[in-house]
Amino acid sequence: MARRKDAERVISSKLRARRVIILQTPSWSILFIVYEIATLPRERAVIVAVVRKGSDPAIVTEHLDELTLLLDTAGADVAARLYQERERPDISTAIGKGKIEEVKELVVENGCSMVVFDDDLSPAQVRNLEKALEVKVLDRCGVILDIFASRASSVEARTQVELAQLEYLLPRLTRMWTHLSKQFGGVGTKGPGETQIETDRRMYRTRIQRLRAKLSDIDSQRSVQRKSREGMPRFALVGYTNAGKSSLMRVITESDVHIEDRLFATLDTTVRAFALPSGQRALLSDTVGFIRKLPTQLVASFRTTLAETLEADVVLHVVDVANEHFRDHIRVVTETLHDLGAENIPMLLVFNKIDAVEERHLLDDVETEYPGCVFVSAERGINIQRLLVRMQETFEEHAVTQTLMIPYDRMKEVARLYQDAEILSREEKDAGVYLAVRVQSDKLTGFTARYGGFVIRHHDESFE
Repeated sequence: MARRKDAERVISSKLRARRVIILQTPSWSILFIVYEIATLPRERAVIVAVVRKGSDPAIVTEHLDELTLLLDTAGADVAARLYQERERPDISTAIGKGKIEEVKELVVENGCSMVVFDDDLSPAQVRNLEKALEVKVLDRCGVILDIFASRASSVEARTQVELAQLEYLLPRLTRMWTHLSKQFGGVGTKGPGETQIETDRRMYRTRIQRLRAKLSDIDSQRSVQRKSREGMPRFALVGYTNAGKSSLMRVITESDVHIEDRLFATLDTTVRAFALPSGQRALLSDTVGFIRKLPTQLVASFRTTLAETLEADVVLHVVDVANEHFRDHIRVVTETLHDLGAENIPMLLVFNKIDAVEERHLLDDVETEYPGCVFVSAERGINIQRLLVRMQETFEEHAVTQTLMIPYDRMKEVARLYQDAEILSREEKDAGVYLAVRVQSDKLTGFTARYGGFVIRHHDESFE
């Protein structure tokens, strides 16, 4: 009883009672005290960009605006911003000595607790800058990782984010353990002369190996789930973060998916079924959004989550057409898809948020620039039926269906076929096993080389 009272006293000292709820019956009563956690004050930051001489000021401003939004998502306010034009970043501090003094003055004047750079910093640059500025120094990559860590909720997302964080921190351990740089020896260490940093590096590498193994197991489970969904057309939503992918998924599939007007509101892959205009059932997946200068560690770690995109029949590239920098966003997403190896998947460009575009003639210019695109408003449900028709047309344009007959003495080919194509139907007859399969057009050459002798019917249309 005494311990419980002590615990209640500690809790009460740190939290503020918000309201009291009493549930009562003739025989018992329960008292609930709901506490509201006192929110910590938001940090204040100075943001800095290093750009090449002659860079467009408007582009620099847009990049800093995005960094401001990232920091707001992470829980910090930007008090000041500045940039420096240089032929190349300073190897030791990224910016020059004069600019460092300017940043330091802004930190003091605005009561800031950190300085954030828009580009990646080396461990040595961070160490030198923190020594000169006497505050915490972060780069864009560190901010994005922090946001992902705060948003990760599932086991898969937490594992992926932790792996990315460890890979990001591993080369930065030098500055974290400068106070323990003296060597020591003893039981349980590598031997006389091992330093604390070497011990921690071993621990980090061991943990990274375990996380990779865990993600490999998760990927195997996801692969089994994807195999169970074969035979249905698969569409994947991709796009710049906050382009409205989840909103579009909700209106297409009529399902209750999480929607929030913030960066990286979705980290896990969500798959929902829906009906194409022909009545054929299909699958739509939504996953993490992309952003400029997305950390390579995250791209590598989230390959398991992005696997739905890599195995889609058609990719829907969702673009916020109301954003004046949407062309740059298209370029970033296209480059990221190329890095993932998804550049050859059939793609349909979907311009969202047309209701937020005041000058309608701008949409005509966009349609001329990007022929074959579709304009929609997920929030107001505009042109959704037209989008569904284009989705089916794009799928049928790139779907190659073949019928094969595998003799019973070649049954090993059947098992291999399940790995190389989507099985739409199977029927066992006297001569052998008849299978209708769907093959991606970009894989048709290799498929024909292996199974061409078994093909008895070929047509370029969806299998019904």
